[in-house]
Amino acid sequence: MTLADLHLATAATGAVLGLLGGLAVPGLIARIPEPDPEPEPDPDLDLGPDERLDPEAGERDAVLPEPKEPYAAIAATRGLRTRAAVSGAVAAALVGSAVGWAWSLTFLWFLVPVCVALAVVDWRTRLLPTKVIAPSYLVVVPLVLGSAALDHSTWYLVTSGIGWLLFGGFFFLLWFVYPAGLGYGDVRLAGLLGIALGYLSLQTVSYGMVAGSLLNVVVGGGLVLLGRVDRGSSPFGPYLVLGALVGVLLAPGASGWYA
Repeated sequence: MTLADLHLATAATGAVLGLLGGLAVPGLIARIPEPDPEPEPDPDLDLGPDERLDPEAGERDAVLPEPKEPYAAIAATRGLRTRAAVSGAVAAALVGSAVGWAWSLTFLWFLVPVCVALAVVDWRTRLLPTKVIAPSYLVVVPLVLGSAALDHSTWYLVTSGIGWLLFGGFFFLLWFVYPAGLGYGDVRLAGLLGIALGYLSLQTVSYGMVAGSLLNVVVGGGLVLLGRVDRGSSPFGPYLVLGALVGVLLAPGASGWYA
């Protein structure tokens, strides 16, 4: 079997696994626990500038944000299972074709349906649930350790750790400097992606970071200008996920540019 045939077989395997993982996305979303409800505002408190006067009651009424869409309602969206299955199949096939048959596919393919679910949830709610990201760390880290052992390489662990520091640390700084523009869920997701991309190479991490940021500026900014999303409420998670995929796809070919 030639190298091209091997990559084709890996892509086909990834497509099947990504399809199956995508079919499970609605069930994953439906099982996400709802966040604790926000406390009701005290009408006796000074509500500040974000208040309005009820002309009938003659009382102040706080301007409250719209309630979050329930995860169960998102999971029940018509066509979500099909779209998630197609997205998962395409993403996993592309990852398999780019990486080739390698132990790193164990955690990369695991992350495909997880990232699809997180992208959908973030797009609909502007939230990246810790109840999904935290357990993913508990799966990805052991798979990374196992892959490094099977690859007989401690260097992959080093680059994986550096990837976590670079990707997660960069977004932590952004969140620390301007928390209103970035949620901490984005920081958690960036760290998770950094671990996976760092195992492949630090170049993959840098490509993923740059691609995600550019997609957020170009695509996100374009959607804001078109009125498809509100300024200041555009989710970052989907662009982080797409940027990570772009990093995986571009880094192997880019390495030849400097050879």
